[in-house]
Amino acid sequence: MLKRWSWLSILFIFIDQISKHLAETLLEINHPVHILPSFNLTLTYNTGAAFSLLAEAGGWQRWFFLDLGLMVSIGLVFWMQHLKSRDRWLAAALALILAGAVGNLIDRFCIGKVVDFIDFYYDLWHFPVFNIADVAINIGGILLVADSIHSKQANA
Repeated sequence: MLKRWSWLSILFIFIDQISKHLAETLLEINHPVHILPSFNLTLTYNTGAAFSLLAEAGGWQRWFFLDLGLMVSIGLVFWMQHLKSRDRWLAAALALILAGAVGNLIDRFCIGKVVDFIDFYYDLWHFPVFNIADVAINIGGILLVADSIHSKQANA
């Protein structure tokens, strides 16, 4: 299943890296560009994990998250290699999670931090700024949960 679904991972990695390059080229750090009500493009960098977890940890977290992301990516590849052809939704979920992990791994390896630029907000409250890799991981996670629920119902 890995060969069959690798196109989805490659597509999202490509979109993620191109969008991050455009964000770094066209945006100024921490200067929001208003797009729609409650939506800005705002260039930020995250040295931590999701929601800036460990962002102020002093630098060691770069190597920790690089190692963790690499291990997760390798695990996802092995998992995908052992899927059956009927596991389409699971394969799509894993391909998206893999794309997001690799997209953020590329940033951590090349520049030591993750490029974020998608900024949703309401009034003065801002959701943490994120990127296309994060979108892929979240969509993949939702598909993973949906596939798990569907599999349990099918086996009941």
